[in-house]
Amino acid sequence: MRLDDTDDGFGHAHLPWGSCLLPGADAPALCTRVGDRVVDVAGAARAGLVPAWLAGPSVDVLLARRAADWGSARVAVHQLVVGDVPDRLVHDLADVVELLPFTVADYVDFYASEAHATNVGRLFRPDDDPLPAHWKHLPMGYHGRSGTVVVSSTDVVRPHGIRGADDVGPSERLDVELELGWVVGGPPTRLGRPVPIDAVEDHVLGVLLLDDWSARDLQAFEYRPLGPFLGKSFATSVAAWVTPMEALQDARVAPPAQRDPVPPDHLQGVADFGLDLDLELALSTPRMRAQGLHPHVVSRANAGRGLYWTIAQQLAHLTSNGATLRPGDLGGTGTISEVGEASAGSLLELSHDGSVPLELPTGERRTFLEDGDEAVLRGRSTDGSVTLAPVVGRVAPRA
Repeated sequence: MRLDDTDDGFGHAHLPWGSCLLPGADAPALCTRVGDRVVDVAGAARAGLVPAWLAGPSVDVLLARRAADWGSARVAVHQLVVGDVPDRLVHDLADVVELLPFTVADYVDFYASEAHATNVGRLFRPDDDPLPAHWKHLPMGYHGRSGTVVVSSTDVVRPHGIRGADDVGPSERLDVELELGWVVGGPPTRLGRPVPIDAVEDHVLGVLLLDDWSARDLQAFEYRPLGPFLGKSFATSVAAWVTPMEALQDARVAPPAQRDPVPPDHLQGVADFGLDLDLELALSTPRMRAQGLHPHVVSRANAGRGLYWTIAQQLAHLTSNGATLRPGDLGGTGTISEVGEASAGSLLELSHDGSVPLELPTGERRTFLEDGDEAVLRGRSTDGSVTLAPVVGRVAPRA
């Protein structure tokens, strides 16, 4: 079968990695995607068409190898898809079950967008400097919960918790966060050995869209002094396909200027870069779906312009105290926002902490998510050559 190149951002130059349950199979397989077709990479490995070590159930087999192997695997799979692929290895996307693409080891989420941090600071500290005093000295972050990372299209059950003193119940301020995630592979690093900023490509296989769901009322009551806990640990949604860093070579842009203050040495690198990726957040309600309406875009932002701290800086800072990396570690950039009313990556910002409802095409209004609402995250390189797999999550009531 000939798999023609496509112009939908999932063409021969992309070749994302994923894990799928294929029709008639009883176990997952490592796959790639071309347009709306899924190629069974694990099956191709068993048939001797690509390296044998790719015969695995998920992206884990790639994460266990070195960066040089990621490149050779990508070359081999590219040669496969541009040739005559055996029919048995090709399936329609609609006929496969997309699974969590890799086993998540540790999960760390950052707070790397200056516009987002500023917006939040103005909401919560209107009479003070919106940015914490140390924000431009280091990439702030928190350790999340890897066991509640789920693949796109998994329902998110509304969390219950402590909303205030003597106030326990379901979150009434359920929010989404438009983020990029980055996926760590390669041999585990040694305890006490920081990873240099310019070694990012030895450790990051690729990126994917990520939604760090947030119960803002639970978060607000619990977060001082130790930061997010139950307000975020109930669910984090990621895309089903990991976009290789090699596919984003043409999307690289200069990192933001950081002169006041100049970052410490471990956060400066000659090979650092941002990613010119256009992102959007859309909402869909039960009424919209009943009327056949598409998800309504409420925000657009660009990762290259919206992130003050780059992925390389986040990785370097994460390990700067000697903390280890291991295959399957997941990092999140934090909400990506730009300056402007329609360029904020969370409902907290878009609704001004619930004081300015968003107007939807059906006449409905939203400040935070209601049961049955869906959040949809999308992304694409600005030149249109690479489309990031979407993240979709629907809010389900707690039984």
